Amino acid sequence: MEKLIITCALTGAEVTKEQNPAVPYTVEEMAQSAYEAYKAGASILHIHVREDDGTPTQSKERFKVILDAIREKCPDAILQVTTGGAVGMSDDERLAPVELRPEMATLDAGTINFGDEVFVNSFPSLINFAKKMKEFNVKPEIEVFDRGMVENAKRLLKMGLLEAPLHFDFVLGVPSGMPADIDSLTYMVRSLPEGSTWTVAGIGRYQLPMAVYAILLGGHVRVGLEDNIYYNKGELAKSNAQLVERVVRIAKELGREIATPQEARRILNIK
Repeated sequence: MEKLIITCALTGAEVTKEQNPAVPYTVEEMAQSAYEAYKAGASILHIHVREDDGTPTQSKERFKVILDAIREKCPDAILQVTTGGAVGMSDDERLAPVELRPEMATLDAGTINFGDEVFVNSFPSLINFAKKMKEFNVKPEIEVFDRGMVENAKRLLKMGLLEAPLHFDFVLGVPSGMPADIDSLTYMVRSLPEGSTWTVAGIGRYQLPMAVYAILLGGHVRVGLEDNIYYNKGELAKSNAQLVERVVRIAKELGREIATPQEARRILNIK
């Protein structure tokens, strides 16, 4: 098996300090949380940004300040910006940080219900996002919440808007999406185009079991406070680094080495 790539999703757009005080908002908090996760073993840092009061934003200026602060502390980490943003944002808002030319960005491959809201990703929007990432030489991570979204990615590949090998992130356990269980994960893995790489993000209490499945199946792992604010049932996570450290420990026990950022670039074909 390839070495294990760990992505840390630092903050997201939904979780708050009221839910867990460790959720980072400010530039300083983001840079420190990123550094701790990176030192713990995360090669990829998945980045949403907030205003100091916690309001989610896709402001290119705010992204630049935070990306620069993280790069200063983690010079060789792979920075992956979100283009998911928050529900209700326009395509142009969501795409703004891509113009900063990060190495990676997420590309949400379809529409899904999020609680009482709808996260809209029409196929024309997918075309727009793929074109923008290609223009700025940004490696997409294809975010998929159910099986049909893999088919959308295959359509974009056939259209020449995505380049093989593709990299996918299965976000499992979201209500209205694919459940977070071993049958769903193996089904999704079997649906991928040949040569693709994949990681899995289990939401909430599913984060740990999905990480273990990925380690055993040869995939990669995403953890972090964006997806899960708890370490154990009823016990809040102390930091993003604590969640990364647990995956590193389990992977080593299972005989899977951890990829450095440079090794992750090779595995993901980031040029």
